[in-house]
This record gives sequence, C-alpha cells and structure tokens, in this order.
Amino acid sequence: MSGASGPGANLTALRGHNAALVLRLLRDAGEDGISRPELAGRTGLTPQAVSKITARLRAEGLLAEAGQRASTGGKPPTALRLVPDARHAIGLQLDRDEVTAVLVDLAGTSVAARSAPFDFGAPAEEALAAATAEVRALLADAAAGGVVGGTAGGGIAAGAGSGIAAGGGTDVAAGGGIAAGGGTDVAAGAGSGLAAGGGLLGVGVAAPGPLDHGSGVLHRVTGFPQWDGFPLRDALAERLALPVVLDKDTNAAALGLVTSGTAESAAYLHLGTGLGAGLVLGGDVYRGARTDAGEFGHQVIQLDGPPCDCGNNGCLEALCLAAVARGDRTDAARLLGIGATNLVRLLDIDRVLLGGRMVLADPEPYVRGVATMIAEDSARASRPPVSVDVVERGERAVVEGAARLVLAPLFALG
Repeated sequence: MSGASGPGANLTALRGHNAALVLRLLRDAGEDGISRPELAGRTGLTPQAVSKITARLRAEGLLAEAGQRASTGGKPPTALRLVPDARHAIGLQLDRDEVTAVLVDLAGTSVAARSAPFDFGAPAEEALAAATAEVRALLADAAAGGVVGGTAGGGIAAGAGSGIAAGGGTDVAAGGGIAAGGGTDVAAGAGSGLAAGGGLLGVGVAAPGPLDHGSGVLHRVTGFPQWDGFPLRDALAERLALPVVLDKDTNAAALGLVTSGTAESAAYLHLGTGLGAGLVLGGDVYRGARTDAGEFGHQVIQLDGPPCDCGNNGCLEALCLAAVARGDRTDAARLLGIGATNLVRLLDIDRVLLGGRMVLADPEPYVRGVATMIAEDSARASRPPVSVDVVERGERAVVEGAARLVLAPLFALG
C-alpha cells in the first residue's frame, strides 16, 4: 500500500500528516492494538511526538486502551486501539437507475445501508431531492437502530465541535473533531459538527463520469449531457448541510482497493449500466490531471462499429452493452477481455478485478473470458498472465469506496 506507515515528521506544520499516520497504524492493528513505542518505531516519530498525538486522539474519543503488551524489561507498554464507532461516514452511489447509500465506521465497516430507484436523467433538482431523501432515510434508519445519535437537519446530532474544517492538514481539532486538509477535496457544509460518539464526518459521492474530482463538477456523462458543468458536490453539500466529496464510481471502488491494501497495481473494471475502469498505480488511485483516467469504455476497438452515446463509433462500452442486451455473455466477456488486455499491455498492471451488476449477476463467464484473452496475449508476449478476479465486497465495492473518500484523508490515503 502506498506510503506505508512512515516516516513521520516532527514539525508542527506536518502534525496533521503525523496524526494520520498514527491513525492508520491504529486502524490496521485492529482490536489487538499497538503500543506507543511501536508507533514511534513504525512512524519514525519521537516518543514525545507520539504521546502528544495519541493524547489528542484519545481526548477526541478516537482511541482507547487495548491492554498491556508483554514486558521486555521495565513497565509493560500499554496497547492502544482505534474506536471504530467514534465517527462515521456516508457513501452515496448515484447510478443511472438506482441510488445506494451506506453508513460506515472508521474501520470502513458498513453499519447501515439502503437503496432505491433513481433517475439520473431527471431534472437536477428532482435528482438531488431523491439523493438527499435517501441520505436522510439512511440516517433515520441508523438512529432507529441505535447505531448513532439522533439526526438533525440531515446530519447526526451536530455538536459543539468544529466539524470538518477547511485547511490545516488532517489533524485533530481542539474541542472539535477531525480537521480535513486542503488536499482532501472535502467541501465545508454548515451544521456539520462532529458529535462525540458517532459523529458524522461527511458524505462521499460516487457518480458516473466524466467529472472533475477537484471541483466536484460533472461533465458530459455519457447519455446525460444535461449534467455538463453541474456543481454536484456543492449542491449536495448545501442540501445536506454536510461536507461532500465527489469522485467517479470506478475511482471510488479503486480507493477501496488502496485503503484495504488489496493491490499496488491493478485495474477495476466496472460493467453495469455503463463501462469504466478505476486504476491503482503504485499503490494510489490514478485519476489523471482532469479526473479523465479510466474512461475505459470509450476506447474505440471497431472503427466502423455502432454509434456510442459519447459521439464516437465502435466504443468498447457500446459493443459490450449490446452483447449484454442480447444475452450473449460469452461475447460480452470476450469484448471486456480485449479492453482488459489493452490495459494490461499499456500499464503493465499486476491484477484485474471485475465488478458491476452485469458481472456480479453471473461472474464465472466474465472471469473466464477476460482471463483467457489476457492469457493468450501474455503467451504471445512471453510474459506471465495477470490474475483476474471478482472484486471484494461485490455490489458494495463502489458505495463503500465512496464512504472511504471521506475516511481516506484521516489515514493519509487516497
């Protein structure tokens, strides 16, 4: 995984980064926890710096003691562990015909989820109202189930804390929760405080591309040109009174691979109502300068092929979805395999992961078909084939990845 546990830095200006490194190690250690000396050794921070950081994290309710380690001479060190339910994040997936929402804790574990029909082709205000209603219904479900405190204005028991503040690096804000840094693309929302015990960090939204992850603006989504230039992130932040971060659905799934340590070099191929890819290169999600990387479905593979909604002819997406529509999974898998082979050749990746509702409805022919195409090409090139598997978390890969868009900055990821 990119940027392993260290090294840290003992500079005040980087204390947010150091706190994120400590939080990541606490998260990775699980229930067994990790001691302060181990944290210092893994991050390269001084024991004094680690003590200050862990004291702040404990004051925020983000960590607790997990028992004592065996003594190696002297006083046995105390292990510390992350408190997963100290904070939560929402993941929201906007598909062309369905909206899915999930609430996860700091460990990325889903604690509530729901979905409903959704019309991406509806007028913006109508679509936003449907998405907002789903988030509020999710929070109501979670509150009724005792997962978090009561809702207020679409958020979770907004407390006296400062919530997710813009600027300053990922850190623990005095008296107020996690402050997200300038590079996190988390938009500030009014009334989004982090209540002690279950506080809500924000909403990560996964939507079809193309879009601009940095500005939170949609571009000409294939088949839905009316969204071009729409500031979806800010519009949802205003409606929900919560911080919001937006990314492509495939990038959200790729972020899940990064934050779970699944792959250093991989492509996530998503075949659902469209076809796209999320790329993990060098242990990080690769978005490109304009968030245009991974427009996998719009590689032209047949010059005289059928028209695609993007305006070109013979796009992989158009051909693949046509095969799915006529019930020919073998041809759909072959076409997907052609695209995957091109990607493996181009990027020299180690792994291909398949997802999306069309694949998950019957994974075996897709895995077999894609693996066969890659293996045949690898044999011609005298190199070992890469592995092809179904993505972990299946149908939840995108929406849980969307929630991790909010969580990742806390752990110096993404």
